Amino acid sequence: MTRRGTRATPTGPGRRRARWTAAAAVLTVVGSALAGCATQGATTLDTSAPVHLTMWSGQSDQAEKLLQALVDEYEDDHPNVTIDMSPGASSTDELLQKLAASFAGNDSPDISYTFGSWASQLERSDRTLDLRDTIEEPDVAWDEFTQAARNTAQPTGGKVIGFPAVVDNISLLYNTTVFDRAGVAYPTADWTWEDFRKAAKQLTEKDSNTFGYGYSVSGSEETTWQMWPHLWQNGGAILSEDGKQAAFDSAAGVDALSFLRDMAVEDRSVYLDQTDTKFAQLFESDRIGMITSGPWELSALQTAGTSYGVVQLPGTDGDHQTVSGPDLWTLFDNKDVNRAYWATDFVKWLTAKEQDERFNVAVGNLPLRSSEATSEAFLQQAKALPGLDVMQENSANAKQTRPTVPGYNGLSEAFGNAVAHVLQGDGDPKTALRQASDAADKALRQG
Repeated sequence: MTRRGTRATPTGPGRRRARWTAAAAVLTVVGSALAGCATQGATTLDTSAPVHLTMWSGQSDQAEKLLQALVDEYEDDHPNVTIDMSPGASSTDELLQKLAASFAGNDSPDISYTFGSWASQLERSDRTLDLRDTIEEPDVAWDEFTQAARNTAQPTGGKVIGFPAVVDNISLLYNTTVFDRAGVAYPTADWTWEDFRKAAKQLTEKDSNTFGYGYSVSGSEETTWQMWPHLWQNGGAILSEDGKQAAFDSAAGVDALSFLRDMAVEDRSVYLDQTDTKFAQLFESDRIGMITSGPWELSALQTAGTSYGVVQLPGTDGDHQTVSGPDLWTLFDNKDVNRAYWATDFVKWLTAKEQDERFNVAVGNLPLRSSEATSEAFLQQAKALPGLDVMQENSANAKQTRPTVPGYNGLSEAFGNAVAHVLQGDGDPKTALRQASDAADKALRQG
């Protein structure tokens, strides 16, 4: 997701697009990169033996410094362990290609930050550790991670390839200046989408070029993932149960897309953003009343001095499901039991409550664990970034997992383009989704 200071790539509202499209071209590399097998290392565990681990962090700036301090602390407590940490690549998007090359050269890192969208491909590489036994250990408290994060770490229901690294979700952000100017009551946690539509119409003001809602029509993953809560709340699914076919071409899908189409085309209450970036900027400058976004927006709103509020997404028949895009600390098998042991131990330690408060919470991300929601560290951060606590509570509404199957990128492109065209008045929802489903099925077959 688009998060503040946690990636080696530029931050800002357009970050999501880079994350999903830049990686798509190299996804197939992983499956073809297995030219050989890693040299066998230690086969008998010796926890006192010197161990050297390699870690690719995918971080920059403040987050990198915080993470390095934690690495140093762990090394001090475990003198036999050395962790060589680096960003791994010039951008986090490039880590997938670096990993593919490391597989071919039998020189994989022990730990790497990876986007959740890569999870199925990485599992299919057969180069990851399997942590199914580890997550059963009582001190791991695996259930404290969100369902979406747990499912991403276990992408096909088989191997657990890593631990959650960052979690998020999208909530409804509203600009109080725009609402006050229009004399409209602020959103509440009980809002339905009809409440939302009515308010968007009231907030839209042609003379001042103010819109009630902002939505991306770039056709990128930003366009796509914003629609998944609408689909899920209407009872729809992205994929068939076996994960081999698109399922969004359904009555639920048509209803979801028709709703936004009516807002955009009939009400003209939606700012249709071709860039993925302008709608957030217009929200910050009091020209859009509502956007649906996540914790990565809060720092920018503070910097801009925007007056805003946050609630969970509007609901359908009491269902307020949201979407989450968790990322992972993925662990790789270098055929050395000592390296595997200590890499696993470090990531368990890093993602424990005490350390996560000094990493994710400290940089303004949501905490990884539910047990951190009442911690002093998080409560202080929520004061600095109003609405962060609401987004944390909204994690409970992330009940379904965005697919990580090979071919999802093609599915996302087909669906996103269909949504973009329909919202701009080009075509009807039913026909557009049927055509997108055909293209998505082709992408899923190709993997």
